[in-house]
Amino acid sequence: MIPAILGIVGSVLTQPERELFRASPPRGVILFGRNIKNKTQLSDLTADLRASLPAGAVLMVDQEGGRVARLKPPHWPALPAAGTLASSAAAYAHGLTLGRLVHEAGFDITTAPVLDLRLPGASDVIGDRALNADPAIVARLGGEVARGLMEAGITPVMKHLPGHGRARVDSHVALPRVPALTEDDLLPFIANRHLPWAMTAHVVFENFDALRPATLSPMVIREIIRGRIGFTGTLVSDDLAMGALSGTPAERAKAALAAGCDIALYCPGDMAGNRAILDALA
Repeated sequence: MIPAILGIVGSVLTQPERELFRASPPRGVILFGRNIKNKTQLSDLTADLRASLPAGAVLMVDQEGGRVARLKPPHWPALPAAGTLASSAAAYAHGLTLGRLVHEAGFDITTAPVLDLRLPGASDVIGDRALNADPAIVARLGGEVARGLMEAGITPVMKHLPGHGRARVDSHVALPRVPALTEDDLLPFIANRHLPWAMTAHVVFENFDALRPATLSPMVIREIIRGRIGFTGTLVSDDLAMGALSGTPAERAKAALAAGCDIALYCPGDMAGNRAILDALA
């Protein structure tokens, strides 16, 4: 399988997408709101994807609870934002409920928990998606969310390494620059470094690498994510289509893997971008 997880364009798998995935199989597919209409439609789509992807490929969804939800009412229950969770028991229950929800919907992986700190003055792109401002609380509650997810049979993806909480710009729109990341930012990830998957941040940390965002920085991935944090699992990039990055989809994907990411994530679902990435990484 090619080390990429890709989006698709709509609520059914098109014949060109099916042919592309069979000819150049990616590591998996990620679904968003545009791909999900109701339970019957989603069941048909996930079955089609399973049939078109090789054994071992994954289906991922970006589902945290709160405002980051692709499985929504009236077909699925609304879950609270992580920032409302106030105890270990509540965090575990949230993870278990979230895990059962996405597992029953046909997924293997959800991109949670968020282990960034919720800090004053930062961009609201994180906001109540973060568990707390206190790194020890984030570490503990984030670990409980992940434990609940795994208990439900779902692989968690902790994010965004090595820490998005100080960014004052939304990385979906532009490239944030953070003068200095601290041990507080790293602590929640260090405490949960045993988790199987993690996601990088499209943020420049000037005290580590003033030129490249973490996703594209060999230094940050080698020295901070793999080194100081000690994460040894599967490292996936954040969405490479985000406004923080520049270059073609293929250039971005190749740079992320060259920096040390294990998987390039590209979410828009456009055929040209998907094909270019699969060709570049094959």
